[in-house]
Amino acid sequence: MAGRFDPRPTRTTVRGGHVAAAGRVPRQAAAPGRTRSWTPPGPLDLGLVLGPLRRGPADPTFRAMPDGSVWRASRTPSGPGTLRVSMRGGVAVGEAWGPGADWLLEQLPQMLGELDDPAAFEPRHRLVALARHRRPGLRLTRTGLVMESLIPSILEQKVTTEEAYRAWRLLVRKYGVPAPGPAPGRMYVMPEPRTWALIPSWEWHRAGVDNKRASTVLRAVRVARRLEEAVGFEPGAAQARLELVSGIGPWTSAETVQRSHGAADSVTVGDLHLPGIVGYALAGDRDADDSVMLELLAPYAGQRHRAARLILLSGRTPPRRQPRMPRGDIGLL
Repeated sequence: MAGRFDPRPTRTTVRGGHVAAAGRVPRQAAAPGRTRSWTPPGPLDLGLVLGPLRRGPADPTFRAMPDGSVWRASRTPSGPGTLRVSMRGGVAVGEAWGPGADWLLEQLPQMLGELDDPAAFEPRHRLVALARHRRPGLRLTRTGLVMESLIPSILEQKVTTEEAYRAWRLLVRKYGVPAPGPAPGRMYVMPEPRTWALIPSWEWHRAGVDNKRASTVLRAVRVARRLEEAVGFEPGAAQARLELVSGIGPWTSAETVQRSHGAADSVTVGDLHLPGIVGYALAGDRDADDSVMLELLAPYAGQRHRAARLILLSGRTPPRRQPRMPRGDIGLL
């Protein structure tokens, strides 16, 4: 059994957005997909850029491969699509399949951080400067898709990451559609809004999703078209529109626009761990709350999310002094 399973990701790798290669190299189909190449203006690390889009090591919509490529299965405005991205001599090469292939390739540069400007960031702390030096390939992704980041963010409210990842995995595999093209096995495109709305209550229960989170997802998918329109807004206005839905607050909206908009300043507030991590890293204060965190990040106004990403990637986290939050499983009740 030794070596059969990959190490469990730490909070730093999960929240910082770094992914390690996992799984088997996919079998390629005979028919090639549509392709597009894009040359980034600087270093580009696919694992760092696309890592925040992965919801756990078994996410059925995301796969990082041993050859360094990344596969994504998305529900685009044109329909389901599968995208494979790899780096070849400093050039990003995208290959896509399905009805959403052209849309995914059109969005490829933005997804890889074309609209992001790392040069606008000026480190104010030695730890942050060192983290940026060690991670020159970090750019902030912009997917241009709201619901694919909003729904898993809702599932992550007030529960452990393991519980949220399990719920996302079970629901997408059961109600999504197989990823088009020669995608790795067991990859799926998330359900369309109407399908989410028709999931029966007992299936939410079996997936470990309580009524509060399930009801929030249902309210969101009923106005999915209006929420997707927010991708054309500035991040602050997009968050405001998302928060019009009962059950979506600043934590969920920030986690969403960080991915859908590439929002460099949308720092996550209301998080159980982030204030303590930022406080400990920058001031030795492991008991910092949101107000302290925001004060410490104030010098990075306009770039606070990037600063938080770099702090998480630095690996400087306070030592644990109490057991992990116990995992609940309402599916067993």
